[in-house]
Amino acid sequence: MSKVRRPSAAGYFYPSNPKQLKEEINLLLTVSKPEMKLSNLVGIVSPHAGYIYSGRTAAFGYNLLRNKNYKTVIIISPSHKEYFPGISIYDGDAYETPLGKVPVNKDAALKLAEGSKIIFLGTAGHNEEHAVEVQLPFLQTVLYNFSIVPVVMGDQGKIFIDELANKLAGVMNDSTVIVASSDLSHYHNKIEAYNLDSIVEKRIEQFDFEGLQKDLERGNCEACGGGPIIAMMKASSILGKKQAALLDRSDSGDSTGDDLEVVGYLSAAIYG
Repeated sequence: MSKVRRPSAAGYFYPSNPKQLKEEINLLLTVSKPEMKLSNLVGIVSPHAGYIYSGRTAAFGYNLLRNKNYKTVIIISPSHKEYFPGISIYDGDAYETPLGKVPVNKDAALKLAEGSKIIFLGTAGHNEEHAVEVQLPFLQTVLYNFSIVPVVMGDQGKIFIDELANKLAGVMNDSTVIVASSDLSHYHNKIEAYNLDSIVEKRIEQFDFEGLQKDLERGNCEACGGGPIIAMMKASSILGKKQAALLDRSDSGDSTGDDLEVVGYLSAAIYG
């Protein structure tokens, strides 16, 4: 009997009706095409809010993956609902969305966890976590015949980031791509959010993941998925791929008109 992680964000973060969901994603992809074409892609930074807020920004990153030959997607997210001292890779057979089931690449999952005391296979952090799930309908639209490795970071301290980065570098190949799931600052006014998020943007564009980690630790900026972003960038650096490009940046006020308390979003590409 297969073990499937059922959707928990459908009908809240994105439409639960498959036809409506497909139409919305295709529209977002149509209006959010990046100007640049990048090769040797390691991964993307993608926001994880409701599609009406961050979907347009997310679509910029997913357009880079469209119709590419990626067979494995490693999705790394923070844990919003629960804390645990480690990094959890889903131990089931698939994740499900209204667009169908996406199989878990168990070989890649085992390789990531092999020999590690802090990366493990399990369900911790996965049951109600939306930050992995909201990436899947986009992936199901732009890719074909792919599998995933769903990774949730229960702790984003340096020791966990470094362990994950080293492990990622060991499993990456030309048919594997990473999605680092993260939003930026939360509930500041639009000007304050712009200033905070500009720091994250600058660190990513300069490929300065160590500077980003220090800024996050010091509270100079905010990113709930800062750990996933840094781990992806560090893994890319280990592989000798040290380039980054901003694709889009926005905040929730752009869609709601409420600029008093916004959430920031960014889409970026890591390549080399």
